[in-house]
Amino acid sequence: MCAAYATFGLAPAIRTGGVLPDGAYQLHRDFVDFVVDGRPLLFRLDDVDAVSPLASDIPPAIFTAQVRALLLEPDAPAPLPGDRYVIYGCPDCEDLACGAVTAVIEQDGDDFVWRDFAWQTAPHVDLDRDGYHGIGPFRFAGREYRSALNALTDGGSDAAVRRRVLLIGARVAVLARLAAALRTIGIGADITRDAEDVPAEELAAYGAVAFGRAVGERERAAVRLAFERAGADVVHVDGPAPIVPLLVAQIEHALDRSPVDRRRLTRLVASGGEAAVEVASRCRVRVTAYRLDRLHRTHTHEVLDAVLDPGRHRIALDARAVKGEAYLVARTTGSVLVEPVGR
Repeated sequence: MCAAYATFGLAPAIRTGGVLPDGAYQLHRDFVDFVVDGRPLLFRLDDVDAVSPLASDIPPAIFTAQVRALLLEPDAPAPLPGDRYVIYGCPDCEDLACGAVTAVIEQDGDDFVWRDFAWQTAPHVDLDRDGYHGIGPFRFAGREYRSALNALTDGGSDAAVRRRVLLIGARVAVLARLAAALRTIGIGADITRDAEDVPAEELAAYGAVAFGRAVGERERAAVRLAFERAGADVVHVDGPAPIVPLLVAQIEHALDRSPVDRRRLTRLVASGGEAAVEVASRCRVRVTAYRLDRLHRTHTHEVLDAVLDPGRHRIALDARAVKGEAYLVARTTGSVLVEPVGR
């Protein structure tokens, strides 16, 4: 095996959930991504809605079994013929028919080699037809490879997730709809008027706190102080408008703790009749406009749905789609951004 050495690492990642423009729900998933030569391996795949088998929101026993499989432990054989392992699979189920990125994993001396990457929907794969010919093979030094994977089960890696959000506001009906939407996509949500009497251990379980527009600055300061006293590191979200899909997207962004340089969607700006979006790697991007009319009714308009190359892309905005109070939501499979439309 003559593959050059590549560095191997792991990093927290998410598959963003959300309420899509057609009313469908997309499940939120937390997982640990593979980082090869300093870059997420998933970024090398143009547009794959998938997660690694190291999903940090699954029971510990299953998580440990996946780690042992990647380490080629004798009691964890390859799940597919030809020593093929699932590198990325369906975010919603474990059915191979949904499609998965697979590869052969083998040992060569003390090294581990990943090769013959392919898109697979059946037990056997045609590499000529479905192979990723521009990816790999990768040779990883055994010590680095084992150290990164063992850290996940030894407690040396921050694989824990805090997928709970505390919703604070006066408009109970809006908060109830938001909480229901968050729970549907796999994010826990609780509603309260303040955090004064919430025990510190409970506050520490939240990853974000979202304020409604009717919450005053004094109330917000009191909530921030309660979290500080509890030693809880949370992201504070100021709800821009009572539009549930918009608020869900904003909370998803707040829960994303992955490094900015390891996100596909890096920037979104909007002003007047134009928006601009920046992506770090080739991927599918969907941009949706939400606006409130004078009667506070919500209007939705699909601005863009296309596969974009790395770089900055300008998007013309229909004046009717962003009239009045309007916001844009841009999303890829791994990140989401929210931006008000400036005047």
